[in-house]
Amino acid sequence: MKKGVFLSICASMVAISGAFAADSLAEAVKSGKVSGNVKYYYINTHKEKAGDVSSTAFANSIGGQLSYTTGKWKELSAKVTFMTTQPFALPNNVDTSIIGRDNSVRAGGAPGDVAGQKGFSVLGEAYLSYSRDNFDFWGGRKVIKTPLINAKEVRMLPSAVKGAHARVKLENGVNIGIAYLDAFKQRTSSEFTNIVKHALGEKTKEITGSDSGVVIPVCISWKSGKHAVKAVDYYSPDFMNSIYADWNYKHKQSDELSYDFALQAILQDSVGEADTNLAKAGSVTGGKAIKSRAVAAKLAVNYRSMKFMGAYSSVLKDDDYHDSLVLPWDGTPLYTNMITANNLFLSNYGKALGADTAYIGGTNGVKIAYGQDFGPFGFSGYSMTLSSTWYDNDRFDKTENDLNAVLAYKKESFSVALKGIWVRNKAGATADGTISQLPILHQYRVIANYKF
Repeated sequence: MKKGVFLSICASMVAISGAFAADSLAEAVKSGKVSGNVKYYYINTHKEKAGDVSSTAFANSIGGQLSYTTGKWKELSAKVTFMTTQPFALPNNVDTSIIGRDNSVRAGGAPGDVAGQKGFSVLGEAYLSYSRDNFDFWGGRKVIKTPLINAKEVRMLPSAVKGAHARVKLENGVNIGIAYLDAFKQRTSSEFTNIVKHALGEKTKEITGSDSGVVIPVCISWKSGKHAVKAVDYYSPDFMNSIYADWNYKHKQSDELSYDFALQAILQDSVGEADTNLAKAGSVTGGKAIKSRAVAAKLAVNYRSMKFMGAYSSVLKDDDYHDSLVLPWDGTPLYTNMITANNLFLSNYGKALGADTAYIGGTNGVKIAYGQDFGPFGFSGYSMTLSSTWYDNDRFDKTENDLNAVLAYKKESFSVALKGIWVRNKAGATADGTISQLPILHQYRVIANYKF
């Protein structure tokens, strides 16, 4: 699959559009719609390290997105989205995870350096789409949601990709899609960077033999009645092949009781030049090629206004390989994800071969969660979620425990959420597999969002 094929399709569609009457195009533009959101985000992070060393960082930022989508014209439409995050009232020690953290890392600095404290604006989306019968296509910059390349919308701004995607809907609930992605903009970045160089940073050529690369995801999915199955193969020549698969089963027992059960599996292997170069002595991974395997399961039960969830995940251990999951594009697929245990910062520039908590080779995770909608008790729009996880690995000195509490309110287009996060013995792994643990991490967030 060549990049030129997709670009030629895009060019052909633009040429076709010029063949129709200008009045039709003008009507499509006039009938377009404006949408977006305005978001306020406050974050406060407190860390206590060994030796009674502690630090507290916080930040305030306001921003959001403004989109314009044209009406359809001969099955064609276009969308552009302007994104911005603008900090204010910053302290001496700034938490840049809602501002420009990736900008600072990409410039070679620490996450909290001045470069990461500066607000930015970016044209996050600009794409042409086409849809007819059982076929649809888009090409350009776009926010997408897939298991291993994701928007990560829970932060201030979403991540986005540049490329193209085509999908065909077949009979019996089967969909087949293929994409070609060559650039990625992380949620705290003002720039689209080559998608493989974003993952590996200055080590890209050393690992892959080239300064750039692409990712070609191929997806097949099927849905019928209570069952849904999905499999995605993310192939990146001379870097890595990742296969994600899941199965979901949903059952409604009555108006008051329903449940869903799901299984997932992830397989990752380095390929081509990366497989050879990472296996060499002295490589960034300590002479280990990538071979990661993970499985997970979850059960969710909904009863009246309550929801109960339990999940288990296991990343298999293999001392002869780099066995941690590699997730550089904001994918956070495991069912045992927590707000702070989800490889959040391993999608920063050049950090792909590090890993966090549940994603470290050999880690077993258990999660329980309880959600409550307070509407039936006379508090319409209010809800609460409490969750806890335990992550254990024979490479950890101590088991990690995460506690999360979220109190939310939503009415029509407005929502606000208060989040509290308490973590003990937070674990992380560097590219060569070295494990470190942070004794205490506390974090508090206030997020207000208005959509229009």
